Amino acid sequence: MVGPGVEVAGVVKADAYGHGGLEVSRVLLAEGARWLAVSSVEEGVQLRTGGIRDARILVMGGFLPYEGEAVVEHNLTPAVHSMSQIRDVDRLASASGRPIAYHLKIDSGMGRLGSRAGAEEIVETLVETRNARLEGLMTHFASAADYTSTQTVEQSSYFKGICDYLRAAGVRAPYLHTSSTIAIGYGRTEDWNTLVRAGHALYGYVSPARGDAPRQALDVRPALTWKAKLLAVKEIPEGALVGYGGSFRAPRAMRIGILGAGYADGMFHRLSNRGKVIADGKLTAILGTVSMDLTTIDLSHTEALGVGDEVTLLGTEGEATLDAQQIAKVAGTISYNILCSISARVHRVYV
Repeated sequence: MVGPGVEVAGVVKADAYGHGGLEVSRVLLAEGARWLAVSSVEEGVQLRTGGIRDARILVMGGFLPYEGEAVVEHNLTPAVHSMSQIRDVDRLASASGRPIAYHLKIDSGMGRLGSRAGAEEIVETLVETRNARLEGLMTHFASAADYTSTQTVEQSSYFKGICDYLRAAGVRAPYLHTSSTIAIGYGRTEDWNTLVRAGHALYGYVSPARGDAPRQALDVRPALTWKAKLLAVKEIPEGALVGYGGSFRAPRAMRIGILGAGYADGMFHRLSNRGKVIADGKLTAILGTVSMDLTTIDLSHTEALGVGDEVTLLGTEGEATLDAQQIAKVAGTISYNILCSISARVHRVYV
């Protein structure tokens, strides 16, 4: 999508958005990725100790003072969010006897992590910190999918102004990066620079845009299918109550199934009496309140399923499809939240 002149960092933070950080990282590296991006030092260390040796690992959340030794030991590349943190990196580099590369994050208008220092102050700090090596300049867009807003253009302009000033002062960072999935997916090519950070798209999702947006250019399909087994199947009479609080009353005699998955596994409580799953190739309703370990569903449409059979919570079965964006709409959240909420006790199978 971005062409040979732009590198792609695979974002594998939050256990690769619930997909499995180590497994996804191995696939990305086998496909030619040279950069991985995580949120924390701990996530970076987990990749290194899991056998990810040669890839560059960008720690986008930076590091706290007590994590400095781990940054050096595991050859992590921190994002730095202030001038004082540049000095912290400089001291680490001096103590370790070798330069440490870092990426300076600019707060271009999101108001989250990133430095609000002016370009002149950045240059002055760089002059004072010769042991630390500025390898990248980065920022993050707050509203890349919102084409009714000028915020992305304003953020891009601010970031470019900083980069231009530093370049004129003789500071050249080989990596400039501002774009994540949405800016890639909708073709904001002017903001791809020399590196993009692909996250949500790797797992098969590009969030819908607002306003007069260009056609989505990145065609992806969800990588993850989530299934659960039926622990019990039973018949209930008209008027029977289902679940905590008796929040569902059967309007007729029904066949129901109890799934071995609940909110402790990532089934949102807000799907109670409103969400759906796919059973025997058909969308069917969640009945009653989602419990910690169990979810009850309507099986009145089929006699084919019994104890031990699988039901699809997220994925495609027959002609029916449920993806994270659809589930998120019902649950009142976002697709990222759905994927990242699938808990560690859900067994992952890689095919």
